[in-house]
Amino acid sequence: MGEAWNKVQKRKKAKIKLAELMSKADQVVIIHYSCESFYDRPDGSSPRITSIAVRNLEARQTKSFSIHQVAERKGYSASALEQHYNQLEKLMLDEFYDYVNRHSSHIWLHWNMRDINYGFPAIAHRYRVLQGEPEEISESKLVDLSPLLIAIYGSGYIQHPRLKNLVDRNHITHRDLLDGKSEAEAFVNKQYVKLHQSTLRKVDTFANIVERAADGSLKTNSTWKDIYGSYPAAAIELIKENPIISASVGFIGFVSALIGIATVFIK
Repeated sequence: MGEAWNKVQKRKKAKIKLAELMSKADQVVIIHYSCESFYDRPDGSSPRITSIAVRNLEARQTKSFSIHQVAERKGYSASALEQHYNQLEKLMLDEFYDYVNRHSSHIWLHWNMRDINYGFPAIAHRYRVLQGEPEEISESKLVDLSPLLIAIYGSGYIQHPRLKNLVDRNHITHRDLLDGKSEAEAFVNKQYVKLHQSTLRKVDTFANIVERAADGSLKTNSTWKDIYGSYPAAAIELIKENPIISASVGFIGFVSALIGIATVFIK
C-alpha cells in the first residue's frame, strides 16, 4: 500500500509542476545543447559545447548560440573555423551566459541535463576551462522533463530511446532531428548547420511534448494501471481526477465504481 501511495503522491506533485509550467509559460525557458562526444576521450578533456538553443514556452521565440554563427560574425571561413575553436566557443558561451544572467529568475525546462557528463554543470565547466565565470542557475529553477513524464505516466510509458519513440508515437516531425551520437558526429564532420538545426528542433520538440502532456493529448504506451498503480488509493485518485465518474453516480454507484476500478488495477 505504501509504495502505491508514494506513486500516487509523486504523480500528483508532477501534475502540479506541469500545471505550474503552463501557468507561467512566459517565464519558462526550454533549453537543449549539443556537444562533442563524451566517450572515447583518452586525454580526459571535457567535450566542447557546439551549439545551444533556448525557447520561450509561451512566446515560442527561439534564440540560439553556436560556434559556426560566431565564426561567421568574426569573418572566419568554414575551413579556418577549426583553428579557432577555443576562441569561438568562449565567445559563444559569453553570449549564452549573458542570456542566463538576464533570465536567471525563469524556470529552465530541459531533458536529462543533470550532470558533469551532460548538463548545466558540463556547460559551466567548459566555460571555466575557457577562463569564463558562469552564471549560476538555482536548482529550484531547473525542471527535467524526462523524469516528470515518468512520474506522470509510469516508467514504462514509452520504450527506449524514449525521446525518439515518443516523437514517433505522437507523429511529431523528425525533420532535422538527430540523436546525441549523430550530433557529435555532425560536429566531427564539420556539418555545423545540420548540427545547429537539430539543436533548434529539439527545443521545439520538447515544447510540443510538454504542451500535449499538459492538455492530456500526449500519446504513450501506459495503461491506467501503469499510471495510477494497483491499489484502491490509486483508484480514488483516478476518480478525483475524473469528476464525471463521481458526478454521474450516487454513493452506492461511487463505491461500486471504486471497487470495480480497484479490482481492475489489482489484476
